[in-house]
Order: sequence, then structure tokens, then C-alpha cells
Amino acid sequence: MSISVTLNGEAKHIASGTRLATVVAELSLAGKRYAIERNGEIVPKSVLAETELSDGDRLEIVVAVGGG
Repeated sequence: MSISVTLNGEAKHIASGTRLATVVAELSLAGKRYAIERNGEIVPKSVLAETELSDGDRLEIVVAVGGG
């Protein structure tokens, strides 16, 4: 069974029961500086492994880019 979420403005179908930590791993964000907003609220990295996504969730993921 799959659910529909919006990731950075793009509709995605993912497996039911997917947690935010899985999304981070699939996007190869481990070790990078990033922030995740779920339905308008920032999600602390300490709860990514226990935060299960729900049908209709809206996610915004921002990755910090260094430079100068």
C-alpha cells in the first residue's frame, strides 16, 4: 500500500509506514546540513527515525550549501 506526499512541491508515492529517516537516506542527505519541514513545522533530527509519514503530508527539505 502506498501513500501520497508532496516533497519540495512535487507529488511522490511512497510506501505506507515510511519514516522520515528513510527519506533522508534515500535522498543521500546523511552527513549533510539540512532542515526538514513537515506540514509547516520543523522536524528535529532527533525524531526522524520515529516520525512516520501520513497520506497528504507536505515536506520541504532544504540543504545548506557552502561557498563564498
